[in-house]
Amino acid sequence: MKTTLLSAADFSPLSAVAPSASTVGDALRLLHRVNPVLSYTGWLNVALAVLALALLPLDQRHVTGALVWMKPLKFALSITAFVWTLGWLLADLPAAAQRSVQLLSWGVAVSMMVEQAVIFTQAARGTTSHYNTASALNAILFGLMGVFILVNTLMTVWALYLAWRYQPFGPASYVWGMRLGLLVFLVGSVLGGFMIHNMQHTVGAPDGGPGLPGLGWSTRAGDLRIAHFLGMHALQALPLLGWALSRWAPQQAPGLTWAGAALYAGAVAGLFALAMAGRPLWAMP
Repeated sequence: MKTTLLSAADFSPLSAVAPSASTVGDALRLLHRVNPVLSYTGWLNVALAVLALALLPLDQRHVTGALVWMKPLKFALSITAFVWTLGWLLADLPAAAQRSVQLLSWGVAVSMMVEQAVIFTQAARGTTSHYNTASALNAILFGLMGVFILVNTLMTVWALYLAWRYQPFGPASYVWGMRLGLLVFLVGSVLGGFMIHNMQHTVGAPDGGPGLPGLGWSTRAGDLRIAHFLGMHALQALPLLGWALSRWAPQQAPGLTWAGAALYAGAVAGLFALAMAGRPLWAMP
């Protein structure tokens, strides 16, 4: 449990957001001590991100309008942020919960690495990994991803249960930020199910059209990835909000954290409604 290794002044997101390289390094070493499974999973994805980045200028093939290694790169970065944040947050749970934390960490780690194995395999084959049932092999790989995404979602439900069942260490606003962040994260995960139901992420046009630079979000139709993205990153945003408010306005921090979470969830819902209406976040000629 990381609270036994940190002073009260430095207990949680501080190390993760401070600009000092030594502080970030200390935080990563501490994460490795309290949750080596998710720490290693993050580092493996850092290595995969470097590999994908190196392949970008060497492989000019395109899949759904983007360079073939762009998607593996984005997923590697996203998974790194997810597993490191989850490991850091759950280390604030008391010792009674840590056995469960380790078990669910293995479930998350295996799920994420299976997903990455499929994404990188399909990129190497020059085809898409998601919503691809064009052949028996593609359908099997897509189905395999679906199974392990479900496993990962169930592991996150378990994490949410533990965060509500036990009292995490830290100020009340940080604790509520953790709990509400996990909850909105799960909502964002469920929104991904609409993409699977539609067998594409664009609403009102085929996948692969013009999109925002770097992100690829459609600029001519609705795009469910935007609400999905914002919902998933509540895992970082809301605990950080609660921690910051505990420093800036300690008396009002819990209520303000709830208000911030409500606004954040409202933004996710609004972006989802916008996408379902077939309207882009940013329309371009």
